Amino acid sequence: MLGKGKYLPLNAPAIASAESIGALSTPDKALAALTLFLLASLYFSVLVKLVHDWYILPDFSHGFLIPFFITYLVWSRKTELRQIVPAPSWSGLWLLLPGLALLLLGVLGSELFLARISFLFVAAGIIWFLCGRQMLLHLRLPLAVSLLAIPIPQVLFNQIALPLQLLASAAAGFILPLFHVPVLREGNIIRLPAISLEVAEACSGIRSLMSLFTLAVLYSYFAERSPARRWLVIACSVPVAVCANMLRIVGTGLLVQHSGPETALGFFHEFSGLLMFVFSLLLLLVLHSVISARASRPT
Repeated sequence: MLGKGKYLPLNAPAIASAESIGALSTPDKALAALTLFLLASLYFSVLVKLVHDWYILPDFSHGFLIPFFITYLVWSRKTELRQIVPAPSWSGLWLLLPGLALLLLGVLGSELFLARISFLFVAAGIIWFLCGRQMLLHLRLPLAVSLLAIPIPQVLFNQIALPLQLLASAAAGFILPLFHVPVLREGNIIRLPAISLEVAEACSGIRSLMSLFTLAVLYSYFAERSPARRWLVIACSVPVAVCANMLRIVGTGLLVQHSGPETALGFFHEFSGLLMFVFSLLLLLVLHSVISARASRPT
């Protein structure tokens, strides 16, 4: 049922020589097509809603980039993948069955995150079940990157956004007096002589943080060979995004003080988000250059 002729025993090598690998047999192709059809049917509504959320939720619009990146990751491994002899394993059920259970819980409980995350378990389980552990290991990076396309639960989103709001307002409350701007901070409210500014959820910086983190993953994969330096670049994206948002709040406060609320809360307020994101991207590139230069320096 799972194919014939080309599969190896469980204790046999999973990688074959190029001469030992032929095209997929007709039953294998039929099984693969049936599996894809069932998977698409099972998750059609879940994936449609996911794409819809990418479109309507600015915090997760970077999700549109992820399928293209995953496609490239799989394509770049095509030679290695072709050399793997499928070795079906019942162990794949350890991922497949919990994934289906998560899907059921997500659908019955109207919990989109569970339904979406279950797709990764089910996909990984099917790969392991039909193609074997070696195939799953070679596809672990594309599967892991898929997590970036899934919006985090609102509860977790709030747990991240609120500290960022308080951090940005605290930074503004500390920095603005250094420029002779009187400030009274109450939580995420910054009271200036001319107006009170609220560092709302939309101004917490979480949107730029998520987008910059995703771009850092993509950039580090293409621009850096060292796994350690890749992780360092990705890690740097978090403080860079947070600091850029702090500068945005401080800049807004300075503009309110010196140019008036109308100027600060008009075009500048909308434009400053894009400006700070570009700034954070450039800063991340500079940090990567510094990291690479220090790594290549002779000891």
